[in-house]
Amino acid sequence: MAVAGWLRVGYYPPRYNPHLDRLSTMRVHLQMLGCRLNEAELQCWARDFTDAGHTLVRDCGEADLVVFNTCAVTAEAVRKSRQQIRRARRRSPTSRLVVTGCYGTLEPAEAAALLGVDQVIDNCDKDRLVSLVDPAANPARYPRRIEPPRLVRGRDRAFIKVQDGCRYRCTYCIVTLARGEERSRPIPELVAEANALHAAGVNEVVLTGVHVGGYGSDGDSSLAALVAALLADTDLPRLRLASLEPWALPDTLLELFASGRLMPHLHLPMQSGSDAVLRRMARRGGREGFLRLVERVQAAVPGINLTTDVIAGFPGESATDWRRTVDLVEQVGFGDLHVFPFSPRAGTRAAELSNPVPEADRTARAQELIAVGARLRRRHLEAQAGRTAEVLIEGGGRDGIGGGYTPDYLRVTLDQPATVTQRGTIREVRLLGLADGGRSLRGQLLP
Repeated sequence: MAVAGWLRVGYYPPRYNPHLDRLSTMRVHLQMLGCRLNEAELQCWARDFTDAGHTLVRDCGEADLVVFNTCAVTAEAVRKSRQQIRRARRRSPTSRLVVTGCYGTLEPAEAAALLGVDQVIDNCDKDRLVSLVDPAANPARYPRRIEPPRLVRGRDRAFIKVQDGCRYRCTYCIVTLARGEERSRPIPELVAEANALHAAGVNEVVLTGVHVGGYGSDGDSSLAALVAALLADTDLPRLRLASLEPWALPDTLLELFASGRLMPHLHLPMQSGSDAVLRRMARRGGREGFLRLVERVQAAVPGINLTTDVIAGFPGESATDWRRTVDLVEQVGFGDLHVFPFSPRAGTRAAELSNPVPEADRTARAQELIAVGARLRRRHLEAQAGRTAEVLIEGGGRDGIGGGYTPDYLRVTLDQPATVTQRGTIREVRLLGLADGGRSLRGQLLP
């Protein structure tokens, strides 16, 4: 499932410069809604626009060009995408407005006709977005500037898009239609990008995609081969994996956690603990297979933090099915949960299934599991008190430096301000107890 987030970085009508025989340099504002993959794409565009001589701006109202990377994973994501596009047009009425992403790909005519969009770029053309927007762009004429991602997103971790698309067709998912077939980037290209980011001061990289575990399925490679290459051919201290489907986790990948540089956290979307519901979702594997996987992962990577996604109230889900889901969550003891009440998404098979669960029951089930997840998270965090952990210091909080994440992806809020020079560094932190109402940990920087 997508997580909402926005990047504001930014086209009055294009200004033609006859001396350059191209559009003059633009102030570019980039904005997104959705998943980490959308964020990784914005990071790439930010670099490509600056390499072409353009300037990134945070205020939409100051931009010559506004680019939106939209989301369509749910009806609510579509609504928010439309809302933010309209808002950008109001704030910057004379800019050039370019829309891409899943909403733009699925509803290009609507975006162009109703929302004042000047150009819609399909997902399959995302990698060429900068040249499509500015055909005369010539990055070779400008010095290459690879900068820390915090300059464009406020983060100190970087996201690298390793692949796009998915060959599976879960009945609730619209993303497979919007993103198309699986396409993997070459390993040497990804190693070069990771090295460039590290040279720019980035100490943690997250590998992301639509189906990360499917990396290499369109060629003679695999996710394990990619991770092994990144561990061997870069000096990045921390490498992290985005969400992985449970069936895409071979032993060859688990063995790489022994390096200490592949972070001990896995997000494995479970979606349901009922085999009957999983079949209607067209998910691979079942309840017992998931439990065997958890045992295998925990044996291979002691202390690993496992998190998951669950959909509550999928069509045809009985009270017994739901109890099996809750029981499985309790049995595994996840460190955190993302729980979503089922929302029919037009264009998916699930939206046409019979025996829908009443909305009130969907909401009640989601709230029940959210409470279970909060209890499990609190228990997991309480067990960390008194320990020390390496934390990548990131922005937020007092003086803009509030904390960061442990290797197993636990959020830590620093008990005292840190200095700006510590941002982006990995520091030893003593974990003191709960913070933020039990959602994170308090920590104290050690000398």
